[in-house]
Amino acid sequence: MRLVSLEGKLVAALFVAVVAASAIAGWATVWFGSPWYGAAATVLALGVPALVFARQLANPVASLIRALSGSVVAFRDGDFSFSIGTRRGDEVGELVAAHNELGRVLREQRQHLFQRELLLDTVVQNTPTALVLVEPGGHVVYANVAARQLLNEGRTLAGEDFDALVATAPAPLARAVAGGGDSLFSVPFEHEDETFHLSQREFKLQGRPHRLYQIKRLTRELARQEVVTWKKVIRVISHEINNSLGPIRSLSHSGRELARLGDAARLGIVFDTIEERTRHLEGFISGYARFAKLPLPHPERIEWDPFLAGLARHYPFRIAGATPAQPGWFDRAQVEQVLINLLKNAHEAGGAADAIELGVVQGARETRIEVADRGSGMSETVLANALLPFYSTKRAGSGLGLALAREIAEAHGGRVQLANRPGGGLAVTLILPLVERVEAQVEGLQPKERS
Repeated sequence: MRLVSLEGKLVAALFVAVVAASAIAGWATVWFGSPWYGAAATVLALGVPALVFARQLANPVASLIRALSGSVVAFRDGDFSFSIGTRRGDEVGELVAAHNELGRVLREQRQHLFQRELLLDTVVQNTPTALVLVEPGGHVVYANVAARQLLNEGRTLAGEDFDALVATAPAPLARAVAGGGDSLFSVPFEHEDETFHLSQREFKLQGRPHRLYQIKRLTRELARQEVVTWKKVIRVISHEINNSLGPIRSLSHSGRELARLGDAARLGIVFDTIEERTRHLEGFISGYARFAKLPLPHPERIEWDPFLAGLARHYPFRIAGATPAQPGWFDRAQVEQVLINLLKNAHEAGGAADAIELGVVQGARETRIEVADRGSGMSETVLANALLPFYSTKRAGSGLGLALAREIAEAHGGRVQLANRPGGGLAVTLILPLVERVEAQVEGLQPKERS
């Protein structure tokens, strides 16, 4: 709390000096009988006390200013331990109090920052993902424990030439680093083949470009996901087989009883039902077999008009926009299988059949084939999982239709996109890359089955 301001002290001192000077001047005039002696006494009475008081007032202020200047320099250098002691109740005292409070806040923030940095360093050092930070000159400036174990047998990597480290690393890792992007690679590690994911990112640190390499071990996670997938496959297949074997078993018993009773008229119905269930089961198993042994695509020139006309014979649709004049380039049978399945899904989506559209847009680098309907669309959860194998919201669905579409698209070097349409409905886009149409590039190419 301010007691007396610096300005108040100066005014009070000036007032006292003026009163004292007036009294002295009057006394000198009366005593010596001359106004000149009074004027001289006034000058002495004002000047001498003013100089003394100014010195007494300026000395502590100057000392505080010097202390503040030194403290500010310390703050600039990162030392926030300085504080200034004073009991002044004026503006200078308030400045000192604000300075000390600033130092206290900076000390607390620095302590909190140090604790957060310590926590972050502990987390980064102990994460199983190998992290290597490389400066513009190619030298390692940071590497965590996992990186040291992976690349340098546990020894420090700070200051090491990263290119030299990579040159002595297994060839798959060196190729992945040279690729400049994210990639998967496998190398023998700890007496077994280990799959890794390499991620590379560039960013600026203190105004200089740095590169961060992240190497993550995936074998354990992939094995876990593989087990989960196999369990799901077994559940789906078991469920479907049991759904067919149960009625077949029951009908077989009924057929035996009908044959014993000589009711031949009803035996035909029993045999027809058994045949229908076995045919369904055969188709279900064949679908899984086709997915597991999908051959590599054999691209060829495809004229759009006859190709789309052939699709329309399976499921009708309206062509959205103009058909490209330039031929397509893909495996006819595989892409036709994908589009027939997409058109079938569109007709089963619940929208009007005459609202189903198929559009083809051909750009400089890719061909986009979109099948759109006005059905109920998909929820966010279904959109996120629809392309996964064995995921289906249909009671009798196998969960392979969209997964097969993605598999065929990726085999062509493309992809599949799903999106809900404004106003309702779903749009499924098959994106295929355009390649140079030179017969010599595909001459002798034979499709192969995946193992």
